[in-house]
Amino acid sequence: MGSYLEGDTIAAIATAMSQGGISVIRISGPDAIKVCDDIYRSKTGKKRLVNQQSHTIHYGYIVEGDQVIDEVLVMLMRAPQTYTREDVVEIDCHGGVLVTRRILEAVLKAGARLAAPGEFTKRAFLNGRIDLSQAEAVSDLIQAKSDMALASSISQLRGSLLGKIESVREAILHDLAFIEAALDDPEHYDVTGFGEELSVSLTNYRGELRKLIESAKNGRLIKEGIKTVIVGRPNAGKSSLLNALLGEERAIVTEIAGTTRDTLEETITLGGVCLNIIDTAGIRQSEDLVERIGVSRAREMAAESDLIIYVVDGAEDLDENDAEIIQMIKDRKAIVILNKTDLEMKVTAEDLEEKTGKCVIPISALTGANLEAIEAKIKEMFFAGDLSFNDEVTITNVRQRETLKEALESLNRVEESILSGMPEDFYSIDLMAACDALGLITGETAQEDMIDTIFKEFCMGK
Repeated sequence: MGSYLEGDTIAAIATAMSQGGISVIRISGPDAIKVCDDIYRSKTGKKRLVNQQSHTIHYGYIVEGDQVIDEVLVMLMRAPQTYTREDVVEIDCHGGVLVTRRILEAVLKAGARLAAPGEFTKRAFLNGRIDLSQAEAVSDLIQAKSDMALASSISQLRGSLLGKIESVREAILHDLAFIEAALDDPEHYDVTGFGEELSVSLTNYRGELRKLIESAKNGRLIKEGIKTVIVGRPNAGKSSLLNALLGEERAIVTEIAGTTRDTLEETITLGGVCLNIIDTAGIRQSEDLVERIGVSRAREMAAESDLIIYVVDGAEDLDENDAEIIQMIKDRKAIVILNKTDLEMKVTAEDLEEKTGKCVIPISALTGANLEAIEAKIKEMFFAGDLSFNDEVTITNVRQRETLKEALESLNRVEESILSGMPEDFYSIDLMAACDALGLITGETAQEDMIDTIFKEFCMGK
């Protein structure tokens, strides 16, 4: 990959543009220190940044001509021991929006240009500081919605995926090198029986790739959250359950059946698991046009969900609306909530479990009794009940998943060539295709337009 070490100097505000304690303006490039020196004055007015050692902090002022813009701390870091492997300067100023913009403007006037979104991380990648999977982990880390998403991002940022991919890719390259050597120098390299040896190796390679691809199912849930839809007949306590899980009165709750007419969406975290939870209109037959539309949306949302939470009013007998919902959840991942245990019950958990074939959790949304059982069941259903993040790599990126599939397909074609008795040079074509696909994940064979697309999704200043 190329290097930006000979390129221009960029700058951006690295913190959110809002009122706060501090803001950070980040500068990176060959002239980063000089640019800051032009607008920085030490407290004594004599200290110049160009003469200071790397990884030091300096107290002074940012000025524009004779006017002091702000009192600041300047962190100076020289290449290559920096995030971008270029000279980097960070200006810590007071957190006002106006003062932060004034300092950035002064930096740009001094010779830097405004960085594009993700350009700092892009330079880190192009300068060999991180690979492409680690760069994407930076973006995932910033956008993490749950403890699991955070742990997964940190794991990839530390190179867990890179290690897996490099291990498989290097082994395939070794096989390729042997085939090429044997084709060029058959007197010294004997390929007799190599197809059988390669077949054994392919079993291991494909097993590793399948494991990574399979992890993407949970990876999507970790990154995006579990799309969870609450269904039930009117007045069963769906909105009360949502409020109880949120810990606030978000949904309107009344004793009038059919209060909820439209969907209400919220994101909550239960024990490190992110739920994109949707409260829906009570499912029943109705002559009211608006309510019928709400019920139709409830059915549509349930059909598209990862998880259905079916709330049953335990203080009332089951009716034809419950029968419809029971049929709806028959072949779906679902939890049945037997609500209103604080009242005299007419429906038992045992009877409900027999009718639905699902796990039934008795609760009281009003008092909050047994809500923790819902959290435990969701963990069990989606993550085998174990949320302590281990060393297993989880694919949370669609691009990585699709590229792994391409690599696996190429290895499958190699196996087909072996079984068909094809000559060894046929193996090389698909082995190389697998290597190229795996290289796209780490950036070894990535094309410039693909790299640009990835980093455009980053936030400014990162």
